[in-house]
Amino acid sequence: MADHGIARKTVLIAGGGKNLGGLIARDFAALGAKAIAVHYNTPGSRDETEATVAAIRAAGVEAVAFQADLTTAGANEKLFADTIAAIGRPDIAINTVGKVLKKPMIEISEAEYDAMTDVNSKAAFFFIKEAGKALNDNGKICTLVTSLLGAYTPFYSSYAGTKAPVEHFTRAASKEFGDRGISVTAIGPGPMDTPFFYPAESPEAQAYHKTAAALSPSTPTGLTHIEDIVPWIRFLVSEGWWMTGQTILVNGGYTTK
Repeated sequence: MADHGIARKTVLIAGGGKNLGGLIARDFAALGAKAIAVHYNTPGSRDETEATVAAIRAAGVEAVAFQADLTTAGANEKLFADTIAAIGRPDIAINTVGKVLKKPMIEISEAEYDAMTDVNSKAAFFFIKEAGKALNDNGKICTLVTSLLGAYTPFYSSYAGTKAPVEHFTRAASKEFGDRGISVTAIGPGPMDTPFFYPAESPEAQAYHKTAAALSPSTPTGLTHIEDIVPWIRFLVSEGWWMTGQTILVNGGYTTK
């Protein structure tokens, strides 16, 4: 029977240098992963990524870092090729990359729409594609989306709208890769207490989001925390692999489908 744990597994995390991706990397290192490749988007994230890599190595796990803009097919192909050359074929591939825009639809420019599509849809598609080609049999793929996929709300048309295709990418890939034992899932967090949240929201919207989830009163900020999401990702790319083709909204009761 295949081993569906995390120990001794080779892992690639897109957006793995900081915030949620960085916590996933540290968590997997503590669980005894064999090697972890950490991707980061811009040179501005290098210092935080290097700190994450140092923490992984301090746990006795091999670690490498790669900087890339994943909004082209070639960049995703190179990321997987570089990972394989450095640490071997991955068993687990996780994509936490995303771009947020909160703006009335009538004010969104074509350039803004294209940028949102490139990051949230195109990069996700080609990451899943390359993962399907590169992963070992019985591998796991997980993509971060958003709980807004279950919401009826204004102003997030280009954000939720460009994350929405990932649900079908996930379903299609799970069918296409299933004969190799590869599971494919997506996780949709609620509004998260990270540096990405606050610039996009007015003080009034921040106050609303901090009280909107059923479990908001039981948390320090009322928001989803990265520590709330990591256990779900850990489960879906290990013992929970039998759950495939699904998008799971993890948000403390913020919204549901």
